[in-house]
Amino acid sequence: MADFYTSMNSPVGPLTIFETDGAIVALEWGRVPASRSSPLLNDATRQLTAYFDGHLETFDLPVAPAGSDFQHRVWRAMSEIPYGRTETYGALAHRIGGVARAVGGACGANPIPIIIPCHRVTGAGGRMTGYSAGEGIETKRALLRLEGATLI
Repeated sequence: MADFYTSMNSPVGPLTIFETDGAIVALEWGRVPASRSSPLLNDATRQLTAYFDGHLETFDLPVAPAGSDFQHRVWRAMSEIPYGRTETYGALAHRIGGVARAVGGACGANPIPIIIPCHRVTGAGGRMTGYSAGEGIETKRALLRLEGATLI
């Protein structure tokens, strides 16, 4: 269980952010009945609010997602995709020396969506494919629209 957690409202639904050992470890859709906040979670809430308001393009938060070495490589690579841009699963796989299907699996396992921007990864030709958070593909589209990304 996380040391600290807090919920916030967002344009894509209520979100709950979790912190353990001074790092963000998860961001989930939904609300916890009571918060156990911290200065880091207050900063994360402030940054997410600025992101949703169109005033923040890059998060500056310590993150510590639980995952395999491969997942961590994928998540680091996703974090390098610029705000408002997308990259295909295949291109990201090529960039890190993996395969598209495995990259898709790592995207789906991302425990810190939005902050680690898995919504910026699309299918071949920019097709909208699955999104494991919120309302699925509609949430992915909403986040990309918010960033001004070109959608197919």
